[in-house]
Amino acid sequence: MRADAEALDLTNVTANWVNAEVLRSEVGLRIKALADLAGTPLFFGRLDYAQAVDDDGSGHRYYIGRRHVHDADGDPMVIDWRAPVSQPFYRASKRDPQGIALRRRFGYDGGDLSAYEDEHLSDPAEAERGSALLRREIERPRVGPMRDIVATIQPEQDEIVRTSLSGSICVQGAPGTGKTAVGLHRVAYLLYTHRERLARSGTLVIGPNRSFLRYIEQVLPALGEMEVKQATVDELVAHVEVRGTDTARAATIKGDARMAEVLRRAVRSGVRLPTEPVVVVRGSRHWRVPVPELEEIVEELRSRDLRYGSAREALPQRIAHAVLVQMERAGEAPDDRVQNAVARTPAVKSAVTSCWPQVDPAKLVLRLLSDAAFLAEQADGVLDADEQRAILWEKPPRGVKSARWSPADAVLIDEVRDLVERTGSLGHVVLDEAQDLSPMQYRAVGRRCSTGSVTVLGDIAQGTTPWATPSWAAALAHLGKPEASVEELTQGFRVPRTVIAYASRLLPAIAPELSEATSVRDSPGSLVVRPVAEAGLSAAVAAACAEVLRNEGSVGLIAADARVPALAGALAAAGLTHLAPGTETSADSRLTLVPASLAKGLEYDYVVLDEPAAIVAGEPDERTGLRRLYVALTRAVSGLLVLHAQPLPGPLREAGEPAAA
Repeated sequence: MRADAEALDLTNVTANWVNAEVLRSEVGLRIKALADLAGTPLFFGRLDYAQAVDDDGSGHRYYIGRRHVHDADGDPMVIDWRAPVSQPFYRASKRDPQGIALRRRFGYDGGDLSAYEDEHLSDPAEAERGSALLRREIERPRVGPMRDIVATIQPEQDEIVRTSLSGSICVQGAPGTGKTAVGLHRVAYLLYTHRERLARSGTLVIGPNRSFLRYIEQVLPALGEMEVKQATVDELVAHVEVRGTDTARAATIKGDARMAEVLRRAVRSGVRLPTEPVVVVRGSRHWRVPVPELEEIVEELRSRDLRYGSAREALPQRIAHAVLVQMERAGEAPDDRVQNAVARTPAVKSAVTSCWPQVDPAKLVLRLLSDAAFLAEQADGVLDADEQRAILWEKPPRGVKSARWSPADAVLIDEVRDLVERTGSLGHVVLDEAQDLSPMQYRAVGRRCSTGSVTVLGDIAQGTTPWATPSWAAALAHLGKPEASVEELTQGFRVPRTVIAYASRLLPAIAPELSEATSVRDSPGSLVVRPVAEAGLSAAVAAACAEVLRNEGSVGLIAADARVPALAGALAAAGLTHLAPGTETSADSRLTLVPASLAKGLEYDYVVLDEPAAIVAGEPDERTGLRRLYVALTRAVSGLLVLHAQPLPGPLREAGEPAAA
């Protein structure tokens, strides 16, 4: 198929050079999408239908794979996993075989077929059993970036993946339930079923940081989807250079949804009623629009739910129309060209500038955060005096370029930009690790899918910011999608049962309303908690990493951010090289040193966790610290080794510790 695409002759097949370039680009993307992926088989399953439908009396047989593959005659050899005919591969069961006589799973070592496993779904004599190949695929060592899960999608995951484009959905997923992979595969499914529509409107995946995006960036290309954009929320609102930081309290207030009303008032604060009539000179005639009529025009525009910039563009046309009405009454017959000419006259332009001045979003936010009197006027009845003082700059900057803008300030500027001119909407947005966003950040994302749909992914228990969302209902309201359905994934596949049970001891303290996660995987010896002496903690951690590296797969050393430099030195002293988060692991470099603040969304075959108490102490409050610890405890696929010199945090101690080793 790739050779056919490469052999296409594009000479003299288009009307002009522009079309030729577009066609050449499309063919290039097609060739790129058909590239071979080392160790990635073309198919992973087979479905044999029970009903005899072919001429020879046999049933239909379909091979299921990551991509559609056809032969030289164009007949399908492998069916895309997203096609409707592939759905029973994920949904059929002994209780509901969906017409399937046999489901076969293929096992691979690298790219080599090594095993197969059959389920006779329509045979009542065969007992239902778990799939050994499925478990082996889930437990396969992880080296490199995140991979696709098309061979292991579970029925509850498949339902979410195949939700229609018109519906927004929120997935509350416990650690190890595959919510990130489900969200990415949902994008791939939507592009398959609505390709032309989404090609016009666009799709976007939003992650918490660049390390996370680098980790997931190969999933969609592996499925043949090359044009999905990825960004962080900070990159979406990067209208100014961010060089400053806020206190936790200031960032929380700036991220509060009430700031939207403060900004709306500030944008409209410059609108003034006219004090003088507008006199337009046309040849020898003078046309006068009196103050009361001008006031009526301004008030009418101010009362409508128009963007500030749209209303400002409409104002000169409204004034010009008032002049045209007078011309018609005087017996003239002006047309649209005359109205446009009147709207451009100095008298009308002067009136517009006086009544409806232009708004520069960054300058407006600069004034709001620098001018106490202006802030007090706009925040009256919305923010109290203490809250206003908390967000005011102690030393106002000289201008926009010299200001040390914080990430929260950039979100405020983005809100003002939308108040002035509507933000463009995409067809579909996937928002991952959404629990950490502030209400104002939710609004920024919501603007970018106002006419499209959204897939929200997250875990309330993993909210590690002071402004983390208290509920998905509140988050969806801020996104502008209150009607979105909320689905909960509690069945884990990645984290071993003993590890998720240990981490779940924290749930009563961090998210008592959530159900405790379970896991289908029981891996004896997957959890070890080891007390060590304070003086030798860093050396003991380095030794533990060397111990764990004897196993196959990736290793993540997760520690409080403040402990990272000391541990980097200990690893160097032990002769262990390590990578930074977001750097792709390889067979030769399998150890990654991960600050706890960047651990969210990442996964490793084995995790060595340094000093849980330090991770908790590194956050502004205990609840946030325990949530950060919950994240760190749930990054392991095969084994977790916890080393501590200080006493373990209360919720872990109260339930008793596993035996030290």
